[in-house]
Amino acid sequence: MNFHTFGNKNNKAIILIHGLLTPWQIWEDAAAYFSKEYYVVIPELDGHTEDSTTVFESVENEAQQLAEYIQKNLGGKAYALCGLSMGGRIAAYLAGMSGISSEYLVIDGAPLKKLPSILKSIMKKNYINILDKSKQRDPKTIESCKRDFLPERYLDDFFKVADSITPQSINNIIDSVFSEYEYKKYSDDLKILFMHGTKGNESVARKSAVTMKKVNPQTEIRCFNGYAHAQLACFEIDKWIEKVASFIIH
Repeated sequence: MNFHTFGNKNNKAIILIHGLLTPWQIWEDAAAYFSKEYYVVIPELDGHTEDSTTVFESVENEAQQLAEYIQKNLGGKAYALCGLSMGGRIAAYLAGMSGISSEYLVIDGAPLKKLPSILKSIMKKNYINILDKSKQRDPKTIESCKRDFLPERYLDDFFKVADSITPQSINNIIDSVFSEYEYKKYSDDLKILFMHGTKGNESVARKSAVTMKKVNPQTEIRCFNGYAHAQLACFEIDKWIEKVASFIIH
């Protein structure tokens, strides 16, 4: 895991955690905005590191590395933990770890539900197939990525991830991210924002948000009708920033 930082370290810290196959650069605009008043930390998760090949072992392992970083460099305090998709699951787990304190938890499209083994098996094959075609720079795959996954400005960054991530990391990610999730009762002082869309597999995030609110009534759910998974953060980052800023900045 690598860490990219922006802004003055003396300011309160905001952690931005990317999702599966999403390069850390997806947060560049958010970092530019929030670093004016906050210290922004963006982890480059294992399996997604561009300068070397690393293996993603589990959500818990990624959260532990983040916790150690926060304890060592930020005195154990993060003003806001923000995560997209897989990153949202990591953020949710991190928020409940001993020795970590935060005031805000922002989750976007996080799958906090166990999926059947057959679905996980299909997902593994699909992702590995996409990676193989991405490594070959298959034109149809590139067009599909630009349309449904990431804006064109991030394609070069995505290809660096695709070239380095291993099938082992993909298998570990799917097994870990879509395993049983134990919802924790956080402190009532932790303010939670859970965002999700309505299209396709966002039904998993929607159900996760409902359960999160049952366990933590202070959770605020914002549903973006007609939006696909991670669409807001990836394709309308200015709108994502606006929604998050209005929640965490007072």
